[in-house]
Amino acid sequence: MEGGDSLSYRANGNASNPGVTRQQRNLARVQFVALCWTLFLAGWNDGTTGPLLPRIQEVYHVNFTIVSLIFVFACVGFIVGALANMYLTDKFGFGKTLVLGSLCQVIAYSIQCSAPPFPVFVMAYTINGAGIALQDAQANGFVATLKNHAETKMGVLHAAYGLGAFASPLAATQFAQLPRWSFHFLASLGIAVSNTIVLVSIFKLKTQDDCLEQAGEVIPEKTAESQGGTFKQVTRTRAVHLLAIFILIYVGVEVTVGGWIVTFIIDVRGGGPSSGYISSGFFGGLTVGRVALLWVNKKVGERRVLFIYAALSIALEIVIWFVPSLIGNAVAVSIVGVLLGPMYPIAMNQASRILPRWILTGSIGWIAGFGQAGSAVLPFMTGVIAQKRGIKSLQPLLVSMMAFMMFLWALVPKAPRRPD
Repeated sequence: MEGGDSLSYRANGNASNPGVTRQQRNLARVQFVALCWTLFLAGWNDGTTGPLLPRIQEVYHVNFTIVSLIFVFACVGFIVGALANMYLTDKFGFGKTLVLGSLCQVIAYSIQCSAPPFPVFVMAYTINGAGIALQDAQANGFVATLKNHAETKMGVLHAAYGLGAFASPLAATQFAQLPRWSFHFLASLGIAVSNTIVLVSIFKLKTQDDCLEQAGEVIPEKTAESQGGTFKQVTRTRAVHLLAIFILIYVGVEVTVGGWIVTFIIDVRGGGPSSGYISSGFFGGLTVGRVALLWVNKKVGERRVLFIYAALSIALEIVIWFVPSLIGNAVAVSIVGVLLGPMYPIAMNQASRILPRWILTGSIGWIAGFGQAGSAVLPFMTGVIAQKRGIKSLQPLLVSMMAFMMFLWALVPKAPRRPD
């Protein structure tokens, strides 16, 4: 196991380690900002699809089911990335795996920006999906192992995702109305190239232990128990699979709302070409929720507050379902974004509490990578159902998935158990 990335839990953080220099504290901040930029790109990617879907259907002359193959091919990439992550991390380490993921995105956007034939266009989503899964796994695993302010940093990390998902529909809505609509992917390519440069220059292809040690973290001794195969240990842990399925449904709901709400507003509520901005409103709410509700999470308790957020989200989805108001629906969608926002970081924080530290990075990598498949599975289901029943079926599907999310969260273990 090179670098022992899956063993990278922390005995002490910067604040409790008086030997940490100012230079090391600054490096820790730079490392965190670099990972936030990576998550910004992941959000940018997920926020792009919704506003472009109607244009993609028009250009390639495909129906709801066929255009939903975008999500299927992305799903294949996410699953491949999630499975490969543990092997690649053990073999090559944190830094190299992270850069490999970023290069996958560079390749995918390079293909898509020329608007190639539809089969090639959707194949690029597989390459992109694998890249995002690798980076998402590494970034979440890195932040979860931090000792100090890990919960707050996890919230900020995923707020960066929300910020990217908020910004991209603003650009994609404009490009969707232009003859060269696929040039939106040139903007994505520029961000992906900058992401690769940042990751190489900050982490220098080093292992997670090396990067954290340089930033002043204390690396504890490895135990005999922690030297076992990461993959086998992760797959035998029930809580890992519960959290992975929860994240899969959550991410599916999040991307389904952001991806299909534009089509719903245009087809069912009679919205115009600017309806793409509603997707931005949703992801903007997501960003705000992940930062602004941090104090609520701490006050109420993260486990309990997630049930409250889910119940309120279901109520608002029912309002969108039955109240035929364009403006009212747009506002409700944004508020749903605020309420859904904290759920992902809360789930990751719960994982860091209940999972053994020596499989934490590998486990969170699997949870995040497998969970990303939700951004493909549920939107595809929506497209297939919409082809038969119409896009008005979006709201009952979202309500049922949110209710299922609450059921899964109830099954996730409560008490911390840290067999170190």
